[in-house]
Amino acid sequence: MKNVNKPLQLETIWRDYQQAIRAFLHTKVSNSEDVEDLQQEILLKTHQNLSTIEDSSNIKSWLFQIANRTIIDFYRKRARQNRDSGLQADDLWFEENEAGIEQELAQCISPFIQALPQKQAALLNAVELQGESQKAMAEKSGISYSTLKSQVQKSRSDLRALFEDCCHLSLDKHGNVIDFQSKNKGCGSC
Repeated sequence: MKNVNKPLQLETIWRDYQQAIRAFLHTKVSNSEDVEDLQQEILLKTHQNLSTIEDSSNIKSWLFQIANRTIIDFYRKRARQNRDSGLQADDLWFEENEAGIEQELAQCISPFIQALPQKQAALLNAVELQGESQKAMAEKSGISYSTLKSQVQKSRSDLRALFEDCCHLSLDKHGNVIDFQSKNKGCGSC
């Protein structure tokens, strides 16, 4: 069934999703100039194919499908160009040492954790920031592992609520953060 909303405007779509697409590209491509080129290519493909969208509620997934296919094409082209140079396919994929959304948000984690009740803050500090095993913590605390796991999950949920009070989070289908924007609420936690 066709959605009879007002016609989709490229400028509006691009304004709404440009940052999320850029963040997504940065998770897959390490070179900033390549990200810029790919973003322009996605904009062009969006313009050329906008008339094919029947339901405006699908625009975000449609854009990310275009972005994903554009990245795949980018690496295929690069692999063909580098076939004779001895470059391995694994060398083409983005490595984790570049700053990404998770690293940007990581700077904010500690102040948000400290805003939680003391017991939750201590628990998340140990598990999330210091990498302590939940099983070891349960044994040290004298509580069951399943009880500690529940406490960690509750604390994570409360931490996420604090983040969402200050930021709009865009998540992929696996629940990973792909973009965030401050709500300009002046929460001052970061």
